[in-house]
Amino acid sequence: MKKAAILSAIRAHIAQRSGIDFRNYQSGDYKQSRKAFLGDYRPILKHGRDARALLDFIENRDEITAENIKEATRAFSGRLSLVERGDSVAADYCTGQYFPTEYRAAACAVLALAVWDYWREDCESGEEIRKRARRRFGRGLASRWFN
Repeated sequence: MKKAAILSAIRAHIAQRSGIDFRNYQSGDYKQSRKAFLGDYRPILKHGRDARALLDFIENRDEITAENIKEATRAFSGRLSLVERGDSVAADYCTGQYFPTEYRAAACAVLALAVWDYWREDCESGEEIRKRARRRFGRGLASRWFN
């Protein structure tokens, strides 16, 4: 597998529509239904932004190889896997409980682990990696994926 093909597969996985449906959140009280829906929907959007930032970082680092990314698929209980289909690669996700709230989070976990492993070679401790992540990606993304 080539790094470009793997990143393209993960990018396609992230870009797919979540399938979240407001009708599944109907409880009779519109305000409560909307609050519950947005409680799931906003993190989906946030995970998409996080995944794109991590993808961009990895894409611009030649030192992070296809093997590093494949090895990082152990994150998120190994639910996100890379499948070779002829000359192309596809990202396959095995749902835990609810696909819309998990599929981008799984991609973020895999990408963050690849970045963690890459930084681990230069850093002496986990705290140093967390500081580097905060400087590079911001406090929000770093606190979600580099704990």
